[in-house]
This record gives sequence, C-alpha cells and structure tokens, in this order.
Amino acid sequence: MTENRISYRIGAGRLIVAKGDITAYAGDAIVNAANSALVGGGGVDGAIHRAAGSKLLDACQDIVRERGPLPPGQAVITPGFGLSAKFVIHTVGPIWRGGKANEPNVLQNAYMSSLRLAAANQAATLAFPAVSCGAYGFPLELAAPIALAAIADGLKEELAAHVSLILYSATTFQAFAAQARAMFGDPAGDDGAGLF
Repeated sequence: MTENRISYRIGAGRLIVAKGDITAYAGDAIVNAANSALVGGGGVDGAIHRAAGSKLLDACQDIVRERGPLPPGQAVITPGFGLSAKFVIHTVGPIWRGGKANEPNVLQNAYMSSLRLAAANQAATLAFPAVSCGAYGFPLELAAPIALAAIADGLKEELAAHVSLILYSATTFQAFAAQARAMFGDPAGDDGAGLF
C-alpha cells in the first residue's frame, strides 16, 4: 500500500482508490466518462480513445447509429481494442447545474449501470474514473460519496470482484481517498496489486 493507493475489503470484493492512468489498467474493463454522442473528447474520454485506437470510435458510432445518443446515467459496452482491458464501458454522467437537475441520482445511475453491464459481460475486475468531475463540473466533495456508495453496493451485490477508482490528478485522488476513509475507516491490506 502506498500513499497513492488505498484498498478496502467490501463484502467478498475489493475496492481500490488509486492515483494513476486508467488507460494502463490491466483488468477486465475500464469505464469511460463519455459524452452522449460517444465521439471522444477531452480528459479521460480523449485519453481512452487515443490509447484504444480508431476502432473504438468506429464501434461507438455503430452504437449511436443503432440506438441514438446515450442518455446520462446509462452505459454501453465495446471491446477495448488497443487497451490492456478487454472492454470499455461507456457511461454518460450528468453535467453539474447546481444540484437542482437530479444530478446526484443520474451520477449514481451512471455508476450502477456500468457495474450491472460489467456483471452481464463477466467483467469481474473494472476501473472507474471520477465520472462527471472534469469538464462536467460535478464538485468532488459531492461526487466522491455517491461514487463510493454505488461501488460499495455493487461489490456487496457481487456485480464485480475488484473495482478500482483510478484518478488522474492528486487533488481528485485526495478527495476520494479522504471520503473513502470517512465511509469505510482505515484501509485494509492490499491483494489487488496485480491489476494496477
């Protein structure tokens, strides 16, 4: 366990909060904080598209042609293509509008939809970014407890075995790690080191 990584046993599963690059994750799936058009963009979304290669955009565009833009709170899955992860689960988080547009429930739905889709595709190990906390402006101190509670629920329901939150910036990692300590106490020993 390092200062950039903490780990918790939740139910039969494990939650890991780590600072790092989600595109390097070697588990079954990574979650992309996507836009409704699934066209890639800045931040995590752009990094995942660059690392996966152009076939990811082609697969995303096939989904949009078939079903239309992805509504906030929902998720779809594609192959990982050039990534170490087998799958990319694309979810659209809410744009922060001051908290009066059902943003907390939509954010919770984005995490739970992703976890359920992972389970349906036998993706037992997956990693999330901080959905909606970049360009969509969701405040870290409000997003962290929603994300952590949803992931804890998913682990208790055995939707996954290992779930990581892989956070690019030190500020985001510190906010999520502090919230994890407040919710779950002192970190446990680490048995998920091979994944990230």
